[in-house]
Amino acid sequence: MILTVTLNPALDRTLIVPNFQAGFRHRATDTVMLPGGKGINVARTAMALGRPVIATGFIGGRKGDQIVSELNDEGILCDFVRVAGESRISTAVVDPNSNQVTEINEQGPEISPDEFGLLHDKLDYLGKAADVVVFAGSVPPGLGDDCYAELIEHTRRLGLVSCFYTYGEPLRRGIKAHADYVFPKLAEAENVIGYEFTSLEDRIDAARKMREMGAGSVVITYRYGCVAELKAGDETCTLVGRTPPVDVVSHLGWGDALVGGYVVRLLEGDHPTECLRYGLACGAANIMRFGAGVFWPADMERLLDLVEIEEVPAEA
Repeated sequence: MILTVTLNPALDRTLIVPNFQAGFRHRATDTVMLPGGKGINVARTAMALGRPVIATGFIGGRKGDQIVSELNDEGILCDFVRVAGESRISTAVVDPNSNQVTEINEQGPEISPDEFGLLHDKLDYLGKAADVVVFAGSVPPGLGDDCYAELIEHTRRLGLVSCFYTYGEPLRRGIKAHADYVFPKLAEAENVIGYEFTSLEDRIDAARKMREMGAGSVVITYRYGCVAELKAGDETCTLVGRTPPVDVVSHLGWGDALVGGYVVRLLEGDHPTECLRYGLACGAANIMRFGAGVFWPADMERLLDLVEIEEVPAEA
């Protein structure tokens, strides 16, 4: 089973606003409201693929109640730690004419040390039924930069596989805590390594450096593709992946769908190349729909054979 941990869940509201311009009055032509946060989006992907999954993390207040209610409506099992604060709303404005996205994210509730301790207890309990734990998303107020590193170390003691992605210093510390799989976006990888990448070779180099820092395997994502340095048994393979051309509706959450697809195939025992192919197909299918982790499995199946994956020689 897959367990996802989202420290800062949200109600994700996507507004479809043609020709959006800051400072002007607009009317949305459509609105999509879903429970969100990166770990929840991964759970939605796994659910779409028919894999058992349970979502945990922190929720609070009426917005937290709505998150749980809507997850139940989607058929996604969840068992969150209740906190004193109020869960947040994240708003994204999508201009379908330009495919530009403007995001406004609230901070989320402040988490106390006692509440963080309850999450460790929850991990002990839910971890008994899990095979892999996905830690993903932003860090809410009250938690330090080492919070993910602590959870990753806890997961290792439970004998579970850890998948991880966030940004900034928490990402760096999680890598050093030896997360088994790390999925940073390109800008986040540049921040960790300390310089802007100007070539594919820079991206490949960065993935290898993150493994040297402590990550087991690394997938750096960017629009329409990724670079991966993946452990395969006693060996390591370096891959460059590209999604097939699709009709773009929204890029929101496509990386979350990639992670969900990758983890599902990981649990099936597939080779890393096929795990990556499956993840990229899920991400491409997600680009065709509004909503993070939302896609039609039939689209994903159709796109599988169109995903391009190239293996890079070790000396490159």
